[in-house]
Amino acid sequence: MTKKYQPADSFESPRFCGVRTFMRLPYVQTTEDVDFVVLGAPFDTAASFRVGARFGPGAVRDFSILLRPYNPVRKINVFDYLSGVDYGDVPVVPGYIQESYQKIEEGLLPILEKGVVPITIGGDHSITLAELRAVAKKYGPVGLVHFDAHSDTWDSYFGQKYNHGTPFRRAYEEGLLDTGRSIQVGMRGGLYEPADLDDARRMGFDVVEMHEVQEMGIPAVIERIRNRVGDGPLFLSFDIDFIDPAYAPGTGTPEVAGATTTEALQLIRGLEGLNFVAFDLVEVLPSFDHGQITANAASNVIFEFITHLALKKKAEKEA
Repeated sequence: MTKKYQPADSFESPRFCGVRTFMRLPYVQTTEDVDFVVLGAPFDTAASFRVGARFGPGAVRDFSILLRPYNPVRKINVFDYLSGVDYGDVPVVPGYIQESYQKIEEGLLPILEKGVVPITIGGDHSITLAELRAVAKKYGPVGLVHFDAHSDTWDSYFGQKYNHGTPFRRAYEEGLLDTGRSIQVGMRGGLYEPADLDDARRMGFDVVEMHEVQEMGIPAVIERIRNRVGDGPLFLSFDIDFIDPAYAPGTGTPEVAGATTTEALQLIRGLEGLNFVAFDLVEVLPSFDHGQITANAASNVIFEFITHLALKKKAEKEA
């Protein structure tokens, strides 16, 4: 049976034709006959260094027209099993984080209530708190798989409790996360003091620093994630600065000695079968991108998110 919503046929219409949507999916704000939606949350005025990630959703969409529906590594045409749309952007309020949080939460709730999986493109990482508020209203506290150069569990920046360095501390305080089923991978770079990461561990997160990833190897990290998160509902949050700036320079707070693009995709692929109910990818900053290589990496990471959903549907169909 042909799924209702799938990308335009690039053998019939060249990829450079048409309005830019993610992967050339139809731009339709609907949850009927839909398994997933891609949407933007272009809020970036909670960033502490470079701003400009408000243009991230557009940049990722612009490159994603090169994606094809068959994933040769995972041997599946995702649209044989899924129907998906580009849902457009949540109308955030630049400079006003609480108002933007309300709009993001209100935008995601109707999607989640229908059992549709949202894949949100940021925006800076502050948006994830609003997403988790919406997810928790549907699923209760969820486990977290978090790929990032930074733990984002600081208490405040410049005396402010809400910014892109604090979302997971606030989520912990609000009871949105099951930290016993949560893991943060890729932390690196200089810190102000040891407590910057120790605080995350005291909250219950398992923290795998980037030097540990390199020492353990990718298969061992995948096993550690899978053992940690169990079978319950999960949120996957991917900050593009998890990837080394040699491969993803277009981001707000780059840190050297990160993952290669290949390693990032291997890690995500290794999480097949886990119960992801929402995803996001954040901190793409196109003004610092060169040759769209950051947008390239980001769009391919999102394609792997979609592939997870397709493989899950396939397994359910064959069960």
